[in-house]
Amino acid sequence: MLHPEISAFLDMVDDGRRTGRPALHELPVEQARQDFEASSESLKAGAPSMPVEALLIPAREGRQLPVRLYRPVGAGDGAILYFHGGGYTVGSLDSHDGLCRLLAQHCACAVISVGYRLAPEAPFPAANRDARDAWNWLLGSAASLSLNPRRLAVGGDSAGATLATVLCAELAGEGAEQPCAQLLFYPAADAGARSESQELFAEGYLLETASLDWFYQQYVPNVAQRSDWRCSPVHAGAALQGSAPALLFAAQFDPLLDEGLAYAHALVEQGVEVEAERCCGMTHDFLRMGNLVPEVEGYFRRVAEFLAARW
Repeated sequence: MLHPEISAFLDMVDDGRRTGRPALHELPVEQARQDFEASSESLKAGAPSMPVEALLIPAREGRQLPVRLYRPVGAGDGAILYFHGGGYTVGSLDSHDGLCRLLAQHCACAVISVGYRLAPEAPFPAANRDARDAWNWLLGSAASLSLNPRRLAVGGDSAGATLATVLCAELAGEGAEQPCAQLLFYPAADAGARSESQELFAEGYLLETASLDWFYQQYVPNVAQRSDWRCSPVHAGAALQGSAPALLFAAQFDPLLDEGLAYAHALVEQGVEVEAERCCGMTHDFLRMGNLVPEVEGYFRRVAEFLAARW
């Protein structure tokens, strides 16, 4: 059964639609970004205060990426490199500020949130490249940031989770320094398939299947590229071998439910340590709903426990 507080929230969203407010995928990109940011404001209430530092880090071709470093008072020397969700098209350091604060507080570690480039201005595989550049920077800068390079995890939600897990697979394939863990919150793992959950939860459960299609049109307009495992890691096969241990949350009422669980299975098949959970009563993006849904705190504690066992 859908969590009652989330159900009430979705009713408010539906009321807006009935008064003529268009869905995200019905808007021009810039308007969709503005609407996403506006709707994110209400989800930040109650996020903990802590020291936050805005940085610009080097990326390839002379670019710089904005990042936000969260470090709670008394935090240890571990860190999570975090990639926000938003279908590679919307979302920002601001939209996921509350989630990153909660993650840092519960895990008692630093969180480095990455402002990677968005589509359609920067199509596939731009975001993947930015993720790799951010990891290279963090690994090289850990000591100067008073962080332990052996206690660095990566994570993300939705498209951000896809970026995190592809990064792990790329590093494993190269024999490069690997994160100690990957935190995958309702990942998008298959850009080319139409799953049963995409049909069941196509409308009315926050993320809509039509919005998924729209996101992929922005990020991967060349349909043939959507089978590339860097976009659809469920098809990565042996490329996943050697990836970091994974904690994966899949929401029960989410179009991405089936592909998230299928991806957990794909990791296990390649010998990757995986703890996967089907989060009952939850929709996509539930980790940003802590001020609405008390049970969300338990999922943050779960993340902290998973990390503590690998740090």
